[in-house]
Parts: sequence; C-alpha cells; structure tokens
Amino acid sequence: MNEGRIAGCPLWSDPQGHVMKTPDDIAAMLRLKACGWGLKRIAAELGCSHHTVKRYVAANGVQPFSSPKRAKALDGEEAWLRERFFRHRGNADVVRQDLLAEKALSVSLRTLQRAVQPLRQALKAEALACVRFETPPGRQLQIDFGERLIEVGGVKVKAFLFVATLGCSRRCHVRAFRDEKQESWFAGLESAFTTFGGVPEEVLLDNPRALVVRHDAVTRTVQFNDKLVAFARHWGFAPRACAPYRARTKGKTESGVGYVKNNAIAGRVFETWEAFEAHLAKWEREVANVRVHGTTEEAPIARFEREEAHRLKPLAGRPSFGVLRELTRIVRNDCAVEVDANAYSVPWRLIGERVAVTAAAGEVRVRHGAREGSPAGARPAPARRRSRPSRGRRRSRRRRSPAGDGGAVGSSSFPTGPPAAAGGI
Repeated sequence: MNEGRIAGCPLWSDPQGHVMKTPDDIAAMLRLKACGWGLKRIAAELGCSHHTVKRYVAANGVQPFSSPKRAKALDGEEAWLRERFFRHRGNADVVRQDLLAEKALSVSLRTLQRAVQPLRQALKAEALACVRFETPPGRQLQIDFGERLIEVGGVKVKAFLFVATLGCSRRCHVRAFRDEKQESWFAGLESAFTTFGGVPEEVLLDNPRALVVRHDAVTRTVQFNDKLVAFARHWGFAPRACAPYRARTKGKTESGVGYVKNNAIAGRVFETWEAFEAHLAKWEREVANVRVHGTTEEAPIARFEREEAHRLKPLAGRPSFGVLRELTRIVRNDCAVEVDANAYSVPWRLIGERVAVTAAAGEVRVRHGAREGSPAGARPAPARRRSRPSRGRRRSRRRRSPAGDGGAVGSSSFPTGPPAAAGGI
C-alpha cells in the first residue's frame, strides 16, 4: 500500500465538521482539567482549539453522536396506527390503504412496517395469551386424535390414537384405530361413554373434516356434519367446536395426546395389533388414571368417582349408533315419506323436498336441513303411519317396522330455519 498516501490523509472528522480526538487526547484533557489547567492552556498543550477542549470537558469524555431529529410523516398518528394494526391483525398493507383513504397520507409499505414494528410483539403475545378454565363435573368431554408410528410384528405402522378426557376429573380414555374416519370418531366416543358409564352434557372437538362441514372464524358459526348431529342426538350431548386454528382451547386433551405418545407407547414394540390395544387398556387403567395429576394434584380416577361419575347422564340401555339407518327420501304429493312400506306424514310445505330419515330402535325421525326441529307454532308430534292400498307386488309384501321391532312407530319433527349452527369456544 502507498504509505505516503495514508500519511497524507486528513484527520477523521465527525458529521458536524469537528476534528475527532483520540481517546488518549481526551483522557489527557480531563486529567489536565482536574489538575486546574485552563481550557486555552490545555488546547495549546494538545494543539487543538479551546472550543474542542471545552466540548469534551463538558461531556466528561467522548461525546456520543446523535443525528438531528427530523419530523416524520406518521408523527401524531401513533394511537390510530395501533388501533388499526390490531384491528387488521398485523396486516400492514391494509393499514397503509386505510391511512391513505382516511388520512390522505401516502407512505411506503416499508415506512409503515417500521412504524408498527414495536406493536408486533404485543400482537403476538395477545394471540398466545389464554386463561385456564375449569368445567363443572359432568359438563364437558374433550376429544382429539393423534398419530404415531409404532412397530407391530416387526413392521412400522401408523396408529391413530383417540384420546377422550373429562374436563373436571381429567379421567382419560384411549383407543387405537387404523384410520381417522368418521366411524373411528364415533367408535371412540361410544367406547368412552361405555367406559365412563355415562354421557357428558357437551363434547368439545377440533374441526376435523369428518365431523365439521364449515366453521366461520369471524362469526363463529359452525355447521356440523349431519351424521354427527344424529349421533349427538342419539346419545344426548351437544357438540361444540374449537375456534379455528386455536386447538389449545381444548388443552386438556391436547396435552393428553402428547402424554399418551410419550408415556404409553414411546420405545415399545408389539407382537400384534391386539397386544397393542391390550397394552393401552392396561396403561389407561394402571398408569394414566391413577397417577397424581399435575393440575388437580390427585388421581383422576379418585376425583372422577367422588365428583363426576354421578353427574354424567346414564346410558339407559341405548343401542350403538352403528345400528342406525340413515336414509334419504323425497316428500311425496300426499305429504308423506315412505320407509319400509310405511308412510309417515310430514308438513305440506316440504312437498318435493329432499329430507333425511333416521331409523333406529323402533323410532323414525325426519330432518329437513342439518337440524331437527319443530314447525313454527307447533309441537313435535308422533309420526302417523298411514296404510297404503296394496297394488301389484306390494300385495304380498309383509308390513314391518322401520327397525324391525314388530311395527313400532317413532316420531318425526321438522325444522323451519337454516342449517344447525353451534358456537365454539
């Protein structure tokens, strides 16, 4: 390198045009000032202006550089920006559009992003914040599925673990399935009801496609699958869905799924699928429901027997939902639908409409839409079986009941409103 060129370079200067002194010079200024020297004498000694000495002595050393504060386009709009930023859930581009439309202020997206950057952490904390809630005994059952690869007979297979947890006692029930279809959800719930000896008031679930048709995140309107509505009516509970993308609102079963994965099956191999199911049943009975729970500080089975067992709705000998038949019929011009050669009356307004028919245990229910209800100003009335004249090959047909119980007839009721909608958490 050219040493002459480096030696001829001027001294470093700060942005204000002042010659910057070395740390040794500054230390010498402070030391001489402490010894009683005057500013001009120190300046003459160090070969600099007495104004430079005065500035460093006043700052008691190195004076930090600070750029002059300039006026910004968004000054004074902090409160408005905060309100709009939280309203639009952190979408800075939408906030910029509102700023232009309402305040006539045109700024770049990057400028707005820098202005709202301190608010992003607050928005993130708000989204993560939650409050633990406790449900009364018998009120709620939380359900969920989890997946785990296990070794069965020397082969890796995917197991779908159904976990049901009672909200009050934390007693859990675990079943293993080979898929996560609708039938598996129903089989897991019926197994839980049988194990617990009763049915809770409501079942809180996520938003699986097998059970939930649509869940509006804004209005919180939920449309459940028709078959889930029939299943819930059969067992006498109310289905509820978590807020979309917020599964932690059913944290009891979310943590339960992780507990099953990490405790019940971690590092274990099984000879057969039946051995795997037997292991889960034994683990549930001898480990999961007898250990001291971290939140309640007592064994789930003890809390269940003391507080929750008698609060569940009795099973009352109800058959499995699997024996139900779900049929579809079109209402005839004589205001009736036909099921197994029997005609059941329905309101005349439904002529030509497609209705869903559920037959089980000697009872027939007819639904129009996703909810079963009653016409305005009327009470649900038992369906009336009306004989039809035998013609042709119907003459020799044997009349039988919808569920094969010797002619028992159930009830029919009908909605007048839109499809069923239930709120989430």
